[in-house]
Amino acid sequence: MAATRDTSQRRLQISELVRQHGSVQVTALARRFGVSMQTVRKDLRYLAERGVMARAYGGAIDSHVVGGTLAEPPYEAKRTAHLEEKRRIGQRAAALVKAGDTIAIDSGTTAIQLAEALPNIEVTVVTNDFGVLSALTPKTNLRLVMLGGELRRKNMAFYGGLTVEALDALHVDRLFLGVDGFDLERGITTHYEPEAMLNRKMVEAARHVVAITDSSKFGTVCLHRIIAVRELDALITDTGAPEEIRAASLQLGFELLLA
Repeated sequence: MAATRDTSQRRLQISELVRQHGSVQVTALARRFGVSMQTVRKDLRYLAERGVMARAYGGAIDSHVVGGTLAEPPYEAKRTAHLEEKRRIGQRAAALVKAGDTIAIDSGTTAIQLAEALPNIEVTVVTNDFGVLSALTPKTNLRLVMLGGELRRKNMAFYGGLTVEALDALHVDRLFLGVDGFDLERGITTHYEPEAMLNRKMVEAARHVVAITDSSKFGTVCLHRIIAVRELDALITDTGAPEEIRAASLQLGFELLLA
């Protein structure tokens, strides 16, 4: 019973710390309470499932700030955040593409870095992202297939029934999938339901699925699930990836490429 009381008391104090400071970090909490980081992660998962906070990479944030799941940041903030890591990831992803390939590039700021890094060779690119289209337009050897639909200005990409239907007759060698949230238990998630629907359709159309994300997204859970992590063929991220991601690549069978 004492252990139960200690756990309840610790979780109560963690809730109060989140309320006071807006966020908490796993390492700091482990030191403060003299417990392992695994124990703290269990505490945060327990509290997140009850709506007290939302999990974030390396810790948690106040759910009152984000409405229960991680709030989508403004487009400009996403475009400039972790830019150097995104450039390296984009270059590493572009190196996988060979002449004659047909690829799909999901929306997102890391996807734009991939588009910037793609060589001007005979490749067919399918995308719904306006920024990706703009980056690829000057590369005249590329064949571009734009998925139409309604423009969502919040992330400058196209969505809707028309966008999903356009994928029905398409098959691609490789999908490069952008990530809003990447959690080993909850899977790959996004803020916007039509994006999740489109991404699942992209996954169905692809022979290989490659997630591209910087390490700030690990441990983050957004509202709408796309796929489970085990459904990935590969993950390209930066060298800040935590050890649990490296271990998961071996356990779940996806290739881990660090940029």
